[in-house]
Amino acid sequence: MREMRVEEDVFGSVELPADALYGIQTVRTIQNLSFSNRPLHQYPSYIKALAGVKKAAALANCEAGLLPSDSVNAITAACEDILEGDHHEQFLIDVLHGGGGIGANMNVNEVIANLANEKLGIKRGSYHPVHPIDSVNLSQSTSDVCHTGIRIAIIHDFQDLHRGITLLIEELEKKVKCFIDVTTISRTCLQDGMRARLSDFFSGYVSMLKRRLSSLEERVDQLHFINLGATVIGSGLGASPEYRAVVLDKLCEVIEMPLGLRQNLYDAAQNIDDLAAVSSELRLLSTCLIKMAKDLRLLSSGPEAGFGEIQLSAIQASSSFFPGKINPVVPETVIQCCFQVLASDRAVQATLEHGELNLNVFEGAAGINILEALSMLKSTITTFHKNCIAGLDANRERCEELSNTFIPVIIDLKEQYGYAAVSSLLKEQGREGVKNLISNGGEKND
Repeated sequence: MREMRVEEDVFGSVELPADALYGIQTVRTIQNLSFSNRPLHQYPSYIKALAGVKKAAALANCEAGLLPSDSVNAITAACEDILEGDHHEQFLIDVLHGGGGIGANMNVNEVIANLANEKLGIKRGSYHPVHPIDSVNLSQSTSDVCHTGIRIAIIHDFQDLHRGITLLIEELEKKVKCFIDVTTISRTCLQDGMRARLSDFFSGYVSMLKRRLSSLEERVDQLHFINLGATVIGSGLGASPEYRAVVLDKLCEVIEMPLGLRQNLYDAAQNIDDLAAVSSELRLLSTCLIKMAKDLRLLSSGPEAGFGEIQLSAIQASSSFFPGKINPVVPETVIQCCFQVLASDRAVQATLEHGELNLNVFEGAAGINILEALSMLKSTITTFHKNCIAGLDANRERCEELSNTFIPVIIDLKEQYGYAAVSSLLKEQGREGVKNLISNGGEKND
């Protein structure tokens, strides 16, 4: 049987594995507040960000003379282990637990405390000399720790999405060059329109993605302003002036990222519109991707009975009933991914709406939904790029055929003879009569 240990708090005692790095507060969060089956260890960037905050806090507490050097060295060494990716399996709390994120903060505090004590030769669960709250959480609150950690994690994970979008843009720019000599038909209201180059369609996608990426960058940049040192509601109560003076610089050094303090720290505790703004940009990006993916489905429809202007890569069988049928499965995957991002954004906007008074206790849920949206979009955009756009080609014969159908030719006549003359001809001859005149070259003699 697995060896167990017992830990106690004011609510009683809890039995947990003797080798667990987490402690009683983590167990209580798991038992009382779990519902989503999304454990913290599934979010390594958030774990590392929190470990970075704890390391910076320990260094600042040391400089302020609040922690002995042996404890500081043990805490920072424990944080380094976590930053290297070790012990992540010990972070078991449900990331969507209530309570303003205290479960996440305490899970991190307990793991670091047990690791630090073990480095000092003390067995797990002793919490002396390094205590989860009195040492690891010294001068901090869940509010400023998790506020800071989730923003660092989002900034970090955004870099992968940024690379994915950039590569997709570059691939689309290749298509613009490749299709510059392909003339096809445009459509408005799903009806035939004037001639257009296929490259023009794709240049629109390029411009859209560049615009969305630029707007998203601007919003993510605002997350570099955090509230570490402000403790619960922004007052800084419980954090010494000496600690507050240096903790931000320590954090910038630890995570190698430029950060600044929010202009109003009370605002930072109350309002999470900076997170909501990032989520809104992800929603806009997703909505535009849905439109783009739907376009590709239409343009590739057929191949005989549809538009058939482009061909998508055949990457797998698409039907269990129709042999040889190739469906636009990658664009459909993009669309479904974006549906999920839209749902995540709605959750984020709800957390903003339901903040109350001096602290928005739902900030953690907003951050996790943004991290999930970033992850989904990164994976799907990579698939979209490699398995769809890279292999996409034009059906040049079909495009040429469509560019010489009735409406494009009528538009040519309008440009030559004017709207009134062509309208009169249509009234006199009817659509079929005009088509016959065109096919017989009659338009050149009138």
